[in-house]
This record gives sequence, C-alpha cells and structure tokens, in this order.
Amino acid sequence: MRVFDRQKDMINRGGLKIFSAEVESVLAGHPDVVESAIIAKPCPVLGERVHAVVVTRGDVGAEVLRVWCAERLSDYKVPETMLVTSNPLPRNANGKVLKRQLREMLAAG
Repeated sequence: MRVFDRQKDMINRGGLKIFSAEVESVLAGHPDVVESAIIAKPCPVLGERVHAVVVTRGDVGAEVLRVWCAERLSDYKVPETMLVTSNPLPRNANGKVLKRQLREMLAAG
C-alpha cells in the first residue's frame, strides 16, 4: 500500500518540520481570509519552502497576510510566497482541497 498526498501536508524546510494545518489555521484567523491551502514549493537549497494559496473576500494583499502570519508563527513557518485570489480552491466531491492540483499549478508557473 502506498500513500499519496497526505505526506505533503508536512513541509520539510531545511530539516525543520512545518505542518500545513498550523499555518492554515493562522491564516483562517484573518478577517478577510475565506480559505487557504499551504503547499511545499521545491527549493534547491532548503528542500522545500512554504507557499500559500489564499482566497480572500476583500482586497487584502500578500504582504499584509505575511505580516499577520509573522506575528503569530515562528519565522521559518511564515509563507515565503503567496498567491492571493478570489477564486475558490479546487475541491473533490467530498469537499477536500486538491493540494496536488495546486502543486501542479504552482509548478506550471
């Protein structure tokens, strides 16, 4: 049996473990955030970096959300890159966010 996708809910940034749910929970606390997904962005130096895809209801910018996270998380857990959108995140029939699809979208540029 092989498990696909669940392993990527943990990001390994230079040996430091970051759980996606923790960062997503902090982002969910922002009043303008509807939903978010944290995914790993490949990095040749650190292995992986934290990338956020955030759905907002207002015109809040990535830098505002980054500061929000920096006030509540350790510095290595703060998303280094962020895609802020008003489009809902892709989900399967059960309502689970399709992080694999988000990673493919990130890799495609």
